[in-house]
Amino acid sequence: MRPVSVWQWSPWGLLLCLLCSSCLGSPSPSTGPEKKAGSQGLRFRLAGFPRKPYEGRVEIQRAGEWGTICDDDFTLQAAHVLCRELGFTEATGWTHSAKYGPGTGRIWLDNLSCSGTEQSVTECASRGWGNSDCTHDEDAGVICKDQRLPGFWDSNVIEARVRLKGGAHPGEGRVEVLKASTWGTVCDRKWDLHAASVVCRELGFGSAQAALSGARMGQGMGAIHLSEVRCSGQELSLWKCPHKNITAEDCSHSQDAGVRCNLPYTGAETRIRLSGGRSQHEGRVEVQIGGPGPLRWGLICGDDWGTLEAMVACRQLGLGYANHGLQETWYWDSGNITEVVMSGVRCTGTELSLDQCAHHGTHITCKRTGTRFTAGVICSETASDLLLHSALVQETAYIEDRPLHMLYCAAEENCLASSARSANWPYGHRRLLRFSSQIHNLGRADFRPKAGRHSWVWHECHGHYHSMDIFTHYDILTPNGTKVAEGHKASFCLEDTECQEDVSKRYECANFGEQGITVGCWDLYRHDIDCQWIDITDVKPGNYILQVVINPNFEVAESDFTNNAMKCNCKYDGHRIWVHNCHIGI
Repeated sequence: MRPVSVWQWSPWGLLLCLLCSSCLGSPSPSTGPEKKAGSQGLRFRLAGFPRKPYEGRVEIQRAGEWGTICDDDFTLQAAHVLCRELGFTEATGWTHSAKYGPGTGRIWLDNLSCSGTEQSVTECASRGWGNSDCTHDEDAGVICKDQRLPGFWDSNVIEARVRLKGGAHPGEGRVEVLKASTWGTVCDRKWDLHAASVVCRELGFGSAQAALSGARMGQGMGAIHLSEVRCSGQELSLWKCPHKNITAEDCSHSQDAGVRCNLPYTGAETRIRLSGGRSQHEGRVEVQIGGPGPLRWGLICGDDWGTLEAMVACRQLGLGYANHGLQETWYWDSGNITEVVMSGVRCTGTELSLDQCAHHGTHITCKRTGTRFTAGVICSETASDLLLHSALVQETAYIEDRPLHMLYCAAEENCLASSARSANWPYGHRRLLRFSSQIHNLGRADFRPKAGRHSWVWHECHGHYHSMDIFTHYDILTPNGTKVAEGHKASFCLEDTECQEDVSKRYECANFGEQGITVGCWDLYRHDIDCQWIDITDVKPGNYILQVVINPNFEVAESDFTNNAMKCNCKYDGHRIWVHNCHIGI
């Protein structure tokens, strides 16, 4: 979490650069003038999760080292001084006990005492720099008034890593910008080709082909950081363009801005094609390989072929996203192409072409031979995009000791730790970490189970169908990533619990109804339903990480899998649990 001033290349921008053998120039970092706060030699920033851009854990950089402030003797007057150091007019509150999560490094100030009128924190009384008997569990935070000091421009406020989301093709998507560690969108008011070109160049692409308005690339969620952006087109960063800071009344996510960038020609789409499908968007995948001898077309072994590999194939074809990755394609005519020329394909899902994925090379190994077991895809211009409401997990987490005689159905559905099998049923209890999950669909297509209703599995004990065996993974991890407890949730009722104002519900589980999540709607699994927990009976007291992953097996295609994971810090003392710092990300 350091201030970013250097040029950042996106992964796709770098890949395009490599594919084209050269880049069109190397941008240089901005060296514009800065107006800094009164404390000479010190820098200030807000950090932690979850928070808004004007609140957070206070961190100070002194002698090149970032550190925090202890909450001992901390007051609103001290918060006023620190908010002014950060470029805000005043404080509206302050927090104690590491509300925004514990920091790292030095604790620079302890027993800080200010009158509130000081021009600099150096004028306040304290125990002295670096002299503290606190731990980071006592880190102080501030809540500033969302109003900046006139003319204040502070490089300490972390503003950078523009990104594109929701686009079906490389170089297009909804524009999102990072401000004070929080990603947010850009309002489309006054959004034009000049601003779009700044974004495209910042990401390592060429100039903009189109400036998109009206949430053409799907609606974002959370903050809207910028409005009325006016660029000349020559700026190195969108933040260097004059703009208006947004307020809640100014704009809505139905006005999220997007871009479509011009990309250098790579010819990747000429090395792949589909055959045998009912339309140009589906078929058996054929790739062109060379040597020894002339170029020739061949098939891909279907072993381990899945959604991630299909996503790359559809992207290389210029057909958007993958609806399905198919391991058997016997129902599509293969024509006169019968040779398998690629096997063992494993992709991360971000590659621009299949030859960038890991594979067996010239040594072809296929467990199931014959053209019927070769890879196929069904592509689509739109896809769903699920996002977990992380703050709700933090707000609803609690421990319940549940009697075993109330857990027979949960045991049948594998929702308890393995040690429950040897428990003295029906006596005793299991200790459960319970929380609610609210899952939003921010994409441009409905999220639908891969399997049709005819193949859903009926569970007599709970009296419902499972449309997906594993819809969500729940894990408790040690700080080094070792799993100590786990749970999972089947999508026994994937439906529209609530929707945005202008969106109607489409999916309801009652009466064997269709299951799914409509674009602009969310599904809520309440903390008090069966299996909405992790069995922590065997977990010892300590510090842990709570991890929740939606669609963990990539069973259903999404436009973005990087936002499917949520992590929280947990402290468990054997009786109570504290869940904090919940945030989205791998």
